[in-house]
Amino acid sequence: MKVTDAEIVISAVSQKQYPSEGLPEIALAGRSNVGKSSFINKLINRKNLARTSSKPGKTQTLNFYKINNMFYFVDVPGYGYAKVSKKEREKWGTMMEEYFQTRDTLRTVLLITDIRHEPTRDDIQMYEFLKHYELPVMVVATKLDKVPKSKRAKHIKRTKDTLQMSKDDVILPFSSETAEGKDEAWGYIKQYI
Repeated sequence: MKVTDAEIVISAVSQKQYPSEGLPEIALAGRSNVGKSSFINKLINRKNLARTSSKPGKTQTLNFYKINNMFYFVDVPGYGYAKVSKKEREKWGTMMEEYFQTRDTLRTVLLITDIRHEPTRDDIQMYEFLKHYELPVMVVATKLDKVPKSKRAKHIKRTKDTLQMSKDDVILPFSSETAEGKDEAWGYIKQYI
Protein backbone atom coordinates (compact mmCIF):
# COMPACT_ATOMS: atom_id res chain seq x y z
CA MET A 1 0.00 0.00 0.00
CA LYS A 2 1.28 3.46 -0.86
CA VAL A 3 0.94 5.71 2.16
CA THR A 4 0.50 9.34 1.17
CA ASP A 5 -0.95 10.66 4.41
CA ALA A 6 -0.08 9.63 7.96
CA GLU A 7 -0.55 11.59 11.15
CA ILE A 8 -0.89 11.05 14.86
CA VAL A 9 -4.41 12.17 15.76
CA ILE A 10 -4.55 11.65 19.51
CA SER A 11 -2.83 10.00 22.43
CA ALA A 12 -5.82 8.76 24.40
CA VAL A 13 -6.13 7.43 27.93
CA SER A 14 -9.88 6.70 27.91
CA GLN A 15 -12.84 5.92 25.67
CA LYS A 16 -14.01 9.56 25.72
CA GLN A 17 -10.90 10.50 23.74
CA TYR A 18 -11.01 7.80 21.05
CA PRO A 19 -11.60 9.07 17.50
CA SER A 20 -15.28 8.89 16.62
CA GLU A 21 -15.46 8.74 12.81
CA GLY A 22 -15.71 4.93 12.79
CA LEU A 23 -12.64 4.08 10.68
CA PRO A 24 -11.26 0.53 11.05
CA GLU A 25 -8.47 0.13 13.61
CA ILE A 26 -5.44 -2.15 13.60
CA ALA A 27 -3.95 -2.38 17.10
CA LEU A 28 -0.29 -3.11 17.83
CA ALA A 29 0.51 -4.81 21.11
CA GLY A 30 3.85 -6.04 22.42
CA ARG A 31 6.52 -5.78 25.05
CA SER A 32 8.20 -2.45 25.65
CA ASN A 33 11.06 -1.93 23.21
CA VAL A 34 10.06 -4.82 20.91
CA GLY A 35 9.84 -2.58 17.84
CA LYS A 36 6.18 -1.48 17.50
CA SER A 37 7.12 2.08 16.51
CA SER A 38 9.81 0.88 14.09
CA PHE A 39 7.23 -1.47 12.52
CA ILE A 40 4.76 1.39 11.98
CA ASN A 41 7.46 3.69 10.61
CA LYS A 42 8.72 1.03 8.18
CA LEU A 43 5.23 0.23 6.89
CA ILE A 44 4.42 3.87 6.18
CA ASN A 45 7.92 4.82 4.94
CA ARG A 46 8.47 7.48 7.58
CA LYS A 47 11.53 7.85 9.74
CA ASN A 48 9.79 8.93 12.91
CA LEU A 49 6.04 9.42 12.82
CA ALA A 50 5.85 6.85 15.61
CA ARG A 51 8.45 7.89 18.14
CA THR A 52 11.03 5.23 18.87
CA SER A 53 12.94 5.31 22.11
CA SER A 54 15.88 3.51 23.60
CA LYS A 55 14.07 3.90 26.93
CA PRO A 56 11.43 1.16 27.30
CA GLY A 57 8.00 2.02 28.69
CA LYS A 58 7.75 5.27 26.72
CA THR A 59 4.30 4.67 25.21
CA GLN A 60 1.90 5.31 28.08
CA THR A 61 -1.21 6.13 26.06
CA LEU A 62 -3.17 4.64 23.17
CA ASN A 63 -1.63 6.42 20.17
CA PHE A 64 -3.99 6.69 17.19
CA TYR A 65 -2.20 7.13 13.83
CA LYS A 66 -4.53 7.91 10.92
CA ILE A 67 -3.27 6.38 7.66
CA ASN A 68 -4.46 7.67 4.24
CA ASN A 69 -7.70 8.81 5.95
CA MET A 70 -8.74 5.13 5.66
CA PHE A 71 -7.84 3.48 8.95
CA TYR A 72 -5.90 3.81 12.21
CA PHE A 73 -2.87 2.07 13.59
CA VAL A 74 -3.36 2.07 17.36
CA ASP A 75 -0.15 1.66 19.33
CA VAL A 76 -1.00 0.43 22.83
CA PRO A 77 1.39 0.75 25.80
CA GLY A 78 4.16 -1.82 25.89
CA TYR A 79 3.98 -4.37 28.66
CA GLY A 80 6.49 -6.25 30.74
CA TYR A 81 8.79 -3.37 31.62
CA ALA A 82 9.92 -3.57 35.22
CA LYS A 83 10.95 0.07 35.83
CA VAL A 84 7.36 1.27 35.73
CA SER A 85 5.54 1.31 39.05
CA LYS A 86 3.00 -1.41 39.72
CA LYS A 87 0.28 1.24 40.01
CA GLU A 88 1.23 2.66 36.59
CA ARG A 89 1.19 -0.84 35.02
CA GLU A 90 -2.28 -1.49 36.48
CA LYS A 91 -3.49 1.80 35.00
CA TRP A 92 -2.19 0.78 31.56
CA GLY A 93 -3.76 -2.67 31.96
CA THR A 94 -7.16 -1.15 32.67
CA MET A 95 -6.82 1.27 29.75
CA MET A 96 -5.84 -1.53 27.34
CA GLU A 97 -8.56 -3.86 28.60
CA GLU A 98 -11.19 -1.17 28.09
CA TYR A 99 -9.96 -0.61 24.54
CA PHE A 100 -9.76 -4.29 23.54
CA GLN A 101 -13.12 -5.17 25.09
CA THR A 102 -15.24 -2.24 23.95
CA ARG A 103 -13.88 -0.92 20.66
CA ASP A 104 -16.26 -1.82 17.80
CA THR A 105 -13.93 -0.48 15.12
CA LEU A 106 -11.00 -2.69 16.20
CA ARG A 107 -10.52 -5.18 13.36
CA THR A 108 -7.35 -7.11 14.23
CA VAL A 109 -4.36 -7.02 16.55
CA LEU A 110 -0.74 -7.32 15.53
CA LEU A 111 1.10 -8.92 18.43
CA ILE A 112 4.72 -7.83 18.06
CA THR A 113 7.35 -10.25 19.39
CA ASP A 114 11.14 -10.50 19.01
CA ILE A 115 12.01 -13.52 16.85
CA ARG A 116 15.40 -13.86 18.57
CA HIS A 117 13.81 -14.77 21.90
CA GLU A 118 11.17 -17.18 23.09
CA PRO A 119 7.91 -15.30 23.75
CA THR A 120 7.73 -14.19 27.39
CA ARG A 121 5.03 -14.98 29.92
CA ASP A 122 3.62 -11.51 29.17
CA ASP A 123 3.49 -12.30 25.42
CA ILE A 124 1.65 -15.56 26.15
CA GLN A 125 -0.77 -13.76 28.47
CA MET A 126 -1.46 -11.08 25.84
CA TYR A 127 -2.04 -13.70 23.13
CA GLU A 128 -4.44 -15.62 25.39
CA PHE A 129 -6.23 -12.38 26.33
CA LEU A 130 -6.75 -11.49 22.65
CA LYS A 131 -7.98 -15.02 21.84
CA HIS A 132 -10.35 -14.89 24.82
CA TYR A 133 -11.98 -11.81 23.28
CA GLU A 134 -12.04 -13.57 19.89
CA LEU A 135 -9.93 -10.93 18.19
CA PRO A 136 -8.07 -11.92 15.00
CA VAL A 137 -4.34 -11.90 15.74
CA MET A 138 -1.26 -11.80 13.55
CA VAL A 139 2.02 -12.36 15.37
CA VAL A 140 4.73 -10.15 13.88
CA ALA A 141 8.14 -11.59 14.80
CA THR A 142 10.48 -8.60 14.45
CA LYS A 143 14.27 -8.30 14.23
CA LEU A 144 14.40 -11.01 11.56
CA ASP A 145 17.63 -9.57 10.15
CA LYS A 146 19.37 -10.52 13.42
CA VAL A 147 18.69 -14.26 12.92
CA PRO A 148 20.76 -16.31 10.43
CA LYS A 149 18.63 -17.67 7.58
CA SER A 150 19.47 -21.25 8.59
CA LYS A 151 17.90 -20.73 12.05
CA ARG A 152 14.75 -18.81 11.09
CA ALA A 153 12.40 -21.79 10.71
CA LYS A 154 13.42 -23.02 14.18
CA HIS A 155 12.75 -19.59 15.73
CA ILE A 156 9.35 -19.31 14.00
CA LYS A 157 8.35 -22.77 15.21
CA ARG A 158 9.46 -21.89 18.76
CA THR A 159 7.26 -18.76 18.72
CA LYS A 160 4.23 -20.71 17.41
CA ASP A 161 4.71 -23.50 19.93
CA THR A 162 5.31 -21.22 22.92
CA LEU A 163 2.21 -19.14 22.18
CA GLN A 164 0.25 -22.30 21.27
CA MET A 165 -1.03 -20.39 18.24
CA SER A 166 -4.33 -21.41 16.73
CA LYS A 167 -4.31 -22.61 13.13
CA ASP A 168 -6.23 -19.50 11.95
CA ASP A 169 -3.60 -17.08 13.22
CA VAL A 170 -0.69 -15.95 11.09
CA ILE A 171 2.94 -15.47 12.10
CA LEU A 172 4.92 -13.00 10.04
CA PRO A 173 8.70 -12.77 10.29
CA PHE A 174 9.60 -9.09 9.85
CA SER A 175 12.60 -6.78 9.72
CA SER A 176 12.41 -3.01 10.14
CA GLU A 177 16.00 -2.86 8.86
CA THR A 178 15.55 -4.70 5.55
CA ALA A 179 11.73 -4.36 5.10
CA GLU A 180 11.47 -8.15 4.79
CA GLY A 181 7.83 -9.04 5.49
CA LYS A 182 6.53 -5.54 4.69
CA ASP A 183 4.45 -6.56 1.65
CA GLU A 184 3.04 -9.57 3.53
CA ALA A 185 2.12 -7.30 6.45
CA TRP A 186 0.19 -4.96 4.13
CA GLY A 187 -1.46 -7.98 2.50
CA TYR A 188 -2.77 -9.07 5.90
CA ILE A 189 -3.81 -5.57 7.01
CA LYS A 190 -5.72 -4.85 3.78
CA GLN A 191 -8.16 -7.67 4.59
CA TYR A 192 -9.30 -5.65 7.60
CA ILE A 193 -9.57 -2.11 6.25
